[in-house]
Amino acid sequence: MTDKLLTGKRALVTGASSGLGARFAEILAADGAEVLLAARRVDRLTSLVASITAGGGKAIPLELDVTDPGSVSASVAAAFGDGGVDILVNNAGISIEKRITDFTLDDYDRLMGTNQRGAWLVAQAVGQGMIARGQGGKIVNIASVLASSVLTGLSLYSMSKAAIVQMTRSMALEWARFDIQVNALAPGYIETEINTGHFNSEAGKKQIEKLLRKRVGHPRDLDGALRLLVASDSNFITGSVITLDDGQTLKGF
Repeated sequence: MTDKLLTGKRALVTGASSGLGARFAEILAADGAEVLLAARRVDRLTSLVASITAGGGKAIPLELDVTDPGSVSASVAAAFGDGGVDILVNNAGISIEKRITDFTLDDYDRLMGTNQRGAWLVAQAVGQGMIARGQGGKIVNIASVLASSVLTGLSLYSMSKAAIVQMTRSMALEWARFDIQVNALAPGYIETEINTGHFNSEAGKKQIEKLLRKRVGHPRDLDGALRLLVASDSNFITGSVITLDDGQTLKGF
């Protein structure tokens, strides 16, 4: 995009230190937004801040632990006190792969505490700030195709992302009157630095061969949908979940 459609906007991206979060931040900055890069360890944001700044964008590192209510409250309050938040990309999340009978209570608490409770805490705090500010806003929650599909070993992850979908719809319903649009992206298999080793292994290559178009996506494949949901073009879209899976779920995993 050559037009800076987000000039004058401030965006908060959680889980910005790597993977999809880093890509989301780069795209928002490229489109003119000042981006608050949120992560538990701000030292991991140094290179991303430098990259965005070198490209003419604006990026500010923000320490935020989504599993800590105090951290969420303090960080979001600081963001609104320092200029507000127009856009939230609620991306922070983890995955733990185990059979149902092998999961521990610690596994459950860790995954749900990040993916479900953490996402809710951040969205709630940002929503409260947007309502008080009175200028509307855009919230994009990151769900997954596993919110409506299942895979062996990923039951907890699927449960957490199903919750994100219902959270999105509920927030959209309650906050529409405040001119806050709340939507979600539901990606399929996307290759990032976390899973690239797997997809380049023999097991990963066999998995790819089973997919409808025999390929996985890349973070850039989500750019268009993200840009739509954070711009004024989506003012008539709320409570929606956009699937981006290259038809993967049409054939089944």
